[in-house]
Amino acid sequence: MKIAIDARELSGKPTGVGRYLAEIVSAWGGLPGAAAHDIVLCAPEPVPIPGRGHLRATVSTSPGSGTLWEQRVLPRLAAGADILFAPGYTGPLRISVPMVLTVHDVSFSAHPEWFSWREGTRRRLLTRLSARRAAKVITVSDFSKREIVRHLGIRSSKVEVIYSGVTTLPVQSADTARDPLVLYVGSLFNRRHIPELIEGFERLAERHPDVRLDIVGDNRTRPFVDIGALIARSRARDRIRARSYVADDELAALYRKASVFAFLSDYEGFAMTPLEALGAGIPVALLDTDVAREIYGPSAVYVERAEPDLIAGALERLLTDSAERRRLLESAATHLGRYSWRECAQRTLQIILAAGSR
Repeated sequence: MKIAIDARELSGKPTGVGRYLAEIVSAWGGLPGAAAHDIVLCAPEPVPIPGRGHLRATVSTSPGSGTLWEQRVLPRLAAGADILFAPGYTGPLRISVPMVLTVHDVSFSAHPEWFSWREGTRRRLLTRLSARRAAKVITVSDFSKREIVRHLGIRSSKVEVIYSGVTTLPVQSADTARDPLVLYVGSLFNRRHIPELIEGFERLAERHPDVRLDIVGDNRTRPFVDIGALIARSRARDRIRARSYVADDELAALYRKASVFAFLSDYEGFAMTPLEALGAGIPVALLDTDVAREIYGPSAVYVERAEPDLIAGALERLLTDSAERRRLLESAATHLGRYSWRECAQRTLQIILAAGSR
């Protein structure tokens, strides 16, 4: 079978959807069943082929960008394929081949106030129409499935839940010496409460003069929040560092050094970076939400509300309570077995092949 893939998100510095797609394609390289199929990565410009392995994979390009490229150019690049896999919420509405679509979350429908009128309208309309056009919709949690059915009007039987995997780094035990570093990794959205994290850290820093905070992620807040200005005004500004992106080797180094990982999000489909942190032996503090409980279970400390005092208390607990750290990491050692990129890739391939054979 010839499988075309919307591979736009593999270009540049992949995050989010790009990392999701890269892990799946890379895992396909190690699956005997995937080697029998032709994979065509469609993009506006050349993109790397993740992993490669035994894949028969090529790259097909034609210039363009955004929705116009997706709707007009991508169908031409996918022509002749048996199926199109669109891993990033939307896909062509007029295309001659069936499509499997991944919708990671529907925050733009559940919380339209987080998006500009134009961007929110575009996302809601295109995602709804793409999901209806798709032969199958994949999502990454039971929570997201319920939200998709509710907000997009898609029947439940059309939506398949496939958990993402976890990219694991060498695990260190709870007793391994680490820096007094609190780490956040992920795009900066308003729903992830970065200002409250900074204020909570400031209160923590008053009691622990050696603690530091590293924030890694592109600022995509709307309305815009000037994170740099918040840090500059903080009494703990000399111990807070924010960067929009770090290379994989530096990110791995941060995961090896950090003592605590904080991810205080109101709404996610899955959230991969806290899992990566657990895989690297870092206890995580999460906002107490349905999806956080589904994905992380007993392997996290939950913050009831995004209030600075509560955040500071959770961070201090994870920094200083060695028994609690050990309990969480021992739980994670078992819990992480639920999340395998190989299994995710295998099940995704099965759905793609079934849709392409109809």
